[in-house]
Amino acid sequence: MVEKIIDRAISSLSANGVEINREHWFKEAMEAEKAGAVHCCQVIVKAIIGFGVEEEDRKHTWMEDSETCAQQGALECARAVYAYALTAFPSKKSIWLRAAYFEKTYGTRESLEALLQRAVAHCPKSEVLWLMGAKSKWLAGDVPAARGILSLAFQANPNSEEIWLAAVKLESENSEYERARRLLAKARASAPTPRVMMKSAKLEWALNNLDAALRLLKEALEAFDDFPKLWLMKGQIEEQQGYLDRAIETYNQAIKKCPNSIPLWRLLAQLEHRKNQVTKARSVLEKARLKNSKNAELWLEAIRNELKSGGGRDMPDMLMAKALQECSTSGLLWAEAIFMELRPQRRTKSVDALKKCEHDPHVLLAVSKLFWCERKISKCRDWFNRTVKIDPDLGDAWAYFYKFELLNGTEEQQEDVKKRCIVAEPHHGENWCKVSKNIANWCLITDQILVKVAKELPIPI
Repeated sequence: MVEKIIDRAISSLSANGVEINREHWFKEAMEAEKAGAVHCCQVIVKAIIGFGVEEEDRKHTWMEDSETCAQQGALECARAVYAYALTAFPSKKSIWLRAAYFEKTYGTRESLEALLQRAVAHCPKSEVLWLMGAKSKWLAGDVPAARGILSLAFQANPNSEEIWLAAVKLESENSEYERARRLLAKARASAPTPRVMMKSAKLEWALNNLDAALRLLKEALEAFDDFPKLWLMKGQIEEQQGYLDRAIETYNQAIKKCPNSIPLWRLLAQLEHRKNQVTKARSVLEKARLKNSKNAELWLEAIRNELKSGGGRDMPDMLMAKALQECSTSGLLWAEAIFMELRPQRRTKSVDALKKCEHDPHVLLAVSKLFWCERKISKCRDWFNRTVKIDPDLGDAWAYFYKFELLNGTEEQQEDVKKRCIVAEPHHGENWCKVSKNIANWCLITDQILVKVAKELPIPI
């Protein structure tokens, strides 16, 4: 009877000239949810959702409604808004995606999978919805179900690079290397994109078949010589084999084809430095900055090149001053500048850094480390929390935070950081990428990478 009663109430109020206030009724729905009357809250939302909303504003307004409900903890109201929006716009991929992310954040695995099943029925061409469904099954340990979803996704999206690569990832991460190889061979035959070629070579590299990997890279570079990751892999494999001159030649060829790829310039400079060719490394980085002006990463590499060469502080300090002139809002440079100062001057430098780039995660991380050096445990924890909140994708921040808790926190606090890091799935950060992109660690998952990175980080001094 609930539906009838609420429909009659709204009709009766409208007939008697009472203005129907959407906001007020949404509040009533939220109150009903708080009281445990879930069906009642869903019916109120369904009855009121279209009131006073222009035809062309419906989607935008309803998405705002769902967000407001979620922020206020009224999850069933938000769910009811999504349900109604999806009946009105069943083929809108963006709404299905928003609803899926909502279920991923607030719902259960079952509710997410049920929603994704309906989503792909309505939007079979949306690769991301298929991939979310397969990933959910895989994370739950149901590899055959994930495989089944991906094969259906293939039927709906033949030759989709994303789906090929997801299937390869599924097989290789479950140690089904022959299956992964066969999939990649098929992908190269039907959709030979640079990423497919790169993943093919990467699988062979990971399995230590270095000659096979180099053969694939040679073939790939004949077709896609402007794809920097192929050159990067070729040079790194040659370094691993100990053929340093060959690797230098590869990087030199690469920067001609891909002059805007910063990692290529950096790897070449680092390799020259390893061979004690400090002047050559300096000249590589000068050339790189000419081709890529105002690039903070190249300035940072040049500063570190001078610091490593042990020629005193004048050159690095001069380079840092020039770098901060050219890239005055680079958090990466300011964070380095703070720790280049002597301890008494660091606090002043950090104030300058915060003025220039207040919300930059690298600066916030540097300030966290500063408090750590000063043994201000509570302040340090607060700043770490601010850092990971402002950029959850910065793996270095999570790793330093975790190391800090290992040394200063309780077991509960350590677990909390680890859990939050797993949810965030970070991909960036210099120290993080050193571990995550090291081919020897290709099978590691987020929490394993976190532990490994934290272990290798130095304690700030």
